[in-house]
Amino acid sequence: MGGASRETSASGLGDTGCMIDGHTKLAGVMGWPVEHSRSPMLHNHWCRVHDVNGAYVPLPTRPEHFEAALKGLAAAGFRGVNVTIPHKEAAMRACDSMTDTARRAGAVNTVRFENGQIIGDCTDGTGFCDNLTAHGVTLSGRALILGAGGAARAVAAALLDRGCEVVVANRTMARAEAMVEALKGGEAVEWYDWPSLLPGCSLLVNATSLGMNGKADIDWDAMLRQAGSSLCVTDIVYTPRETPLLKAAKAADLQTVDGLGMLIHQARAGFRSWFGVDPEADEATFNLLAASLR
Repeated sequence: MGGASRETSASGLGDTGCMIDGHTKLAGVMGWPVEHSRSPMLHNHWCRVHDVNGAYVPLPTRPEHFEAALKGLAAAGFRGVNVTIPHKEAAMRACDSMTDTARRAGAVNTVRFENGQIIGDCTDGTGFCDNLTAHGVTLSGRALILGAGGAARAVAAALLDRGCEVVVANRTMARAEAMVEALKGGEAVEWYDWPSLLPGCSLLVNATSLGMNGKADIDWDAMLRQAGSSLCVTDIVYTPRETPLLKAAKAADLQTVDGLGMLIHQARAGFRSWFGVDPEADEATFNLLAASLR
C-alpha cells in the first residue's frame, strides 16, 4: 500500500496507538510553515504512552487565514492548539481571554477551547526554566539574554518572576529597551557590551537565531573568554542540538543545556489541558525527538 507507515509517519500519527474515531480528542499546531515541527511527534508519542484516545496534527495556516482557522477549529470540536511562527502575536488578538503569563510574555503559544471561549497561554518561559531545573541549574543571580524577540521576552519574564536579575542585549538597542520597559524589569545593554558582563553572570541565554542549522555567525570562543567558571550556557535553538555557542562553551569547560528540553517541557501544559494527562519529560521522549534531529 502507498503512503507512510505507522512507524514512519511524518506527522507522528502512527505513534498514537489508537484508531481515530468519534471519541478521539483532537489538537494540533498552527504555523506557516509548520512541516518542520516536532510537536506532532511529541504529542502523539505521549498519547500512545499514556493510552489516550487523542491525535495531534500539523495545521499549516496562512497568516491571512489564521483567525478564521482558529475559530473554525474551536467550532469543529478541537480541544486546542499550539501556535508557532508567525502567529503568536495574532493569537493574542484572537483570544477571548489570556493568562497573566501570556500577557506578560506578549505572545500566545498554547490555546485551549473551553465553553465556547478561546483561551491563550504562553508556556515558553516555564518550559525554559523547567528544562534548566531538570538539568540541575539553580535559577538565581544574573542572567544575560541575547535577543529581544518573542521567545526572549517569555524567557526574561519567567526568569524575573523567579527572582533572577535580567540583562538583555540585542543588536537593535531600541528593541531591548522596549522589552525591559514592557516587562517593568531588567536592564538593556548595547550588543557589543555583553561579553564584558559575563564575569558577573550565572546564566547566558541565546534567544536569537544565531547558530541555527549550525551556522557560526560570530566568534563564540572569543566572546566566552571572559566568562566565569560557574556560568551556565543555554541555547533555545535545538537544530542542531549542539549549536556553535554550546560547542564553544563545552570547549571552555562551562555547563551547557541545549534547547530540546525546552520544546518538551513547554509542551506538557498544553497536553495536560487538552488530554487530561500530565506527561513525563523522560529519557524515552528525549531519545525519540533527538533521533528525529539526526
